[in-house]
Amino acid sequence: MPEKQKRNAWQQAAYLAEKTPASRNRYVDFLRAVSIIIVIFGHWLVVAPYIKDGEIFLSDILSISPWTQWLSWILQVMPIFFIVGGFSNSISWQLAQKRGEGYSPWLAARLRRLITPVLPVLAAWAVIGIIANLFNVDQSILQPASAFALLPAWFLVVYIVVVSLVPLVYKAWQRFKMASFWMLAAAAILVDIAVFALGWKALGWVNYVFVWVAVHQFGITWQAQIKSDARKMLFWAIGGLTALIALVTFGPYPISMVSVQGEEISNTLPPNLTMLALGIFQGGLLLSLEAPIRKWLDKKKVWTATVLINGMIMTLFLWHVTVLILVAGLALALGGFGLGIAPGSSAWWLTRPIWILILSTVLLILVPIFLRYERLRKIEKPVFVPAWRLLIGAIFFCIGLAILTLNGIPADNFLGIRFVELALPFIGATIAGIIKVKIGK
Repeated sequence: MPEKQKRNAWQQAAYLAEKTPASRNRYVDFLRAVSIIIVIFGHWLVVAPYIKDGEIFLSDILSISPWTQWLSWILQVMPIFFIVGGFSNSISWQLAQKRGEGYSPWLAARLRRLITPVLPVLAAWAVIGIIANLFNVDQSILQPASAFALLPAWFLVVYIVVVSLVPLVYKAWQRFKMASFWMLAAAAILVDIAVFALGWKALGWVNYVFVWVAVHQFGITWQAQIKSDARKMLFWAIGGLTALIALVTFGPYPISMVSVQGEEISNTLPPNLTMLALGIFQGGLLLSLEAPIRKWLDKKKVWTATVLINGMIMTLFLWHVTVLILVAGLALALGGFGLGIAPGSSAWWLTRPIWILILSTVLLILVPIFLRYERLRKIEKPVFVPAWRLLIGAIFFCIGLAILTLNGIPADNFLGIRFVELALPFIGATIAGIIKVKIGK
C-alpha cells in the first residue's frame, strides 16, 4: 500500500504543510479557511428549524431577534472570498501565461475544480425530491428546504462569472491599476441610483458584475503589492466602515448584510453599495493584520490546520446546509425531538453549542464520502476544449443552478422535481468537457 494511503487526514495535511514553498502567502489560505468556518456556523445559527403544532418551520433568527442583524457585518464574508479569489486568480493567470497556456486550458482547469463538487449535491437533491414526491411530502416544506440547501451554490454561480472574466479584469488592472477598481465602483453607484432613485429595479442585477468584480480587483491589487501597508489598509477599513454606516443610516439600505425574511430590500440579492463598502472595510481591516498573522502561521500546527481545512473546503461548503436539512428532517421523523424550543429564546441560545456539535459530526461523516469530487486527479494529457464550449457549458451550468437556488427543486410533474433545471448543470458540465461522454467503442 502506498505511503500516502497510510496517512490519516491530519498526517496528510502535515505532510503537505511541510512541503509548502516559502513564496506562498499563507494568509490567503488562512482567510479562506476562517471564512468557510464562519459561513458554516453562520448558516447553522441563522436558520432555526422549529416545530409548532405539528408543523416544521425554517425560522430566520435575523427576523426573530433583530439585534443579530448587526452581527452580519462580521459574519457576511462573501467579500473576503472574492478578495482571496482575486489574489489566487491573479497568480494562477500569471503562471498560465508564463507556461504559454492560453485562456481555454486555464479556464478548463478552473471550471473543473468549481463545477465537479457541485454535481453530487444536485444528484442527491434530485433523489431526495423524487423520494419526497413518492411519500407525498408537501412542496411548501421541500421548496424552501431545497432552495436553502443549494444556497451555497449561488456563490459559485457568481464566482464562475467573475472567473471567466479574469483575463479581461487582470488586463484592466495592468493598464489602469486601482482606477480599474474605482471605475467599477462608480458603475455600481450609478446602478444603485437608477434602482433606488428611478425605480429601475431590474437593473440592480447588473451589480453582480460591478460589485463583485470591483472587490475581486481589490484582491488583484493585494497580490501585486506583495506586502500590505498596514497603515494604508487601516485607512481603507475606516473609509469602508464610514461609508457602510452612512449608507444604512441615511440611505434605503437595511442593516443586515444578508437577506432577512420579510425585508423588502436585500443588500445581497442583488448586491448593492453596502457589499462594496463592506468589502473595503473587511479587506482593509484584514490586510492591516497580515504581517503578524503570517508570522503566526509559521507555527506547524496552525498551518497544518489551515491546510487541512483548505483541502476539504468545497465539500464542507456545499454540504453543510444539506446536513442541517437532513438532521432537521430526522428530528421531525422522531416526533420533533429537539426542535420544540422557540428560536431566539434563552433556552434556544443555550442549546446552540449542542446543535452545532451534532451538525458538525454529521458533516464530518459525509466529508470522506464526497471528498473525491474535490480532490481531483491531475489530468496528464488534458483534451483541449475551445473557449466557446467552456463558456457555453458554464452558462448552462449557471442558469440551471441559479434557478434551483432561487426556486428549489420541487415541481408539479410525475417526478415532483424540476428535472430540466436539474439537468442543465450536467449538460453544461458535459459541454465543457468536465463530464466525459464516450460514443461508440
